Amino acid sequence: MKQKAIVLLSSGLDSTANLYLAAKELDIVKVLTFNYGQKAFKNELQKSKEHCEKLNLSHEVIEIPWLSKITTTSLVSDNMQVPVGDSVSMDSLEVSLSTAEKVWVPNRNGAFINIAGSYADAFNADYIIVGFNKEEAATFPDNSKDYIDAVNQSLKFSTSNHAKVKCYTHNMVKNEIAEIIKQEGIAWDNIWPCYFSGEVICGECESCQRFSRAKKSVE
Repeated sequence: MKQKAIVLLSSGLDSTANLYLAAKELDIVKVLTFNYGQKAFKNELQKSKEHCEKLNLSHEVIEIPWLSKITTTSLVSDNMQVPVGDSVSMDSLEVSLSTAEKVWVPNRNGAFINIAGSYADAFNADYIIVGFNKEEAATFPDNSKDYIDAVNQSLKFSTSNHAKVKCYTHNMVKNEIAEIIKQEGIAWDNIWPCYFSGEVICGECESCQRFSRAKKSVE
C-alpha cells in the first residue's frame, strides 16, 4: 500500500516537479493551493487545476487573506514594485538578498506547512510535499534542508501521526529541476513561475529569469 501525501502546489517549476514525482510513488489525498492575495494567484490557480485534473487529484484552495493584510511584500502590495530586469542579478548573492527582502512574505512557508499539517493529521497522510530548491535556499532559508529538518521536529509534536515534510528537489538547482519537467513530459506552458498574472509570463521578474535560464539549459 502506498503512503499518503498532501501536496502544496503553486504550479511553479519546483512545486510542479514535486507533484509529478510524488504522484509516481505516493497516494496523494489532497493538493492544496494557497491564496494570500498574491498577484500571481489567478494563473497559479488555473495551472494548478489543470495539473490536478490531468492526474485526477482532489484539489482545494486555501484562502488566507489575513496574510496579505500584514505584509508589505511586492508580491501582494501595489505600493511596492516587484524587482525586475536589471534590478535582478541571479548570480550575485548581495543583490539577491536585497531583492529577496522585497518579495518576502512573513512566515509564508511556515503558515503553509502548518495548515497542511492539519490536513495530513486529519487524512492520516505520511508526508507533506513541498517545492524547495538549493539555488534559492541561499537567499530564502525556508527553502533549505535545515528548515525541513527543523519543521519535521515540530510536526512530531503537532501532528498525531507524525507527518513529515518531504521534498524531492531540496538539493537541486533549477537546471536539474527543469530536467525533471522535461523527462515527465510536462509542457512548459503548464508551468507558472511568474510573480504576475499576465497572458504570458513576464520574463523579467527573478522567478521568471531563473525559470527561463533553467528551461534553456535543457532545451
